[in-house]
Parts: sequence; structure tokens; C-alpha cells
Amino acid sequence: MLFKSLEFKNVDGQKVKIIEIPVLEDDNLYQFVVKVRLQTFIAQVYANKNPKKVYSFKDYLKRVLKWPVYEQIFKSEILKNNA
Repeated sequence: MLFKSLEFKNVDGQKVKIIEIPVLEDDNLYQFVVKVRLQTFIAQVYANKNPKKVYSFKDYLKRVLKWPVYEQIFKSEILKNNA
């Protein structure tokens, strides 16, 4: 799975980075869920008065999504013969 990161300045002008944002295919059923959750997460981080410098979107999704949905988004392919 591919991940991307996002860097921006918050209300106070401090640089904030959000990492581990999953890149999903266009036909993925969970693409809308990830987009909406990302917008919500960015709004929370942007308005936070005491921000950290780096946030993990993957950890945020682990907290807010139901486990079966989280597993479907981040499922890993089982490789044959350790390839």
C-alpha cells in the first residue's frame, strides 16, 4: 500500500505534518470514508491550540473506525514464498 503525507501551517503559523495517509484506488469502496475522515482530522489539527509537529492519520483511523473497516482499508496482501 502506498502512503502520502501532508504538510501545512495551522492557525498559529506552526508547521504541522500528517503522515501515513493511505492512497486508495479510484474504485475502492472506502475512498469516500477516508476522504471525509481526512477532512475532519485536518480541521481538528488546524484548530488545535497546542499542536504536535507530526500526526499519524493511520493511528487516528484506528481509533475512530470500526475494526473490520480499518482492516479492509489497510489489508496487506499475503505474499507467497516470501516474495
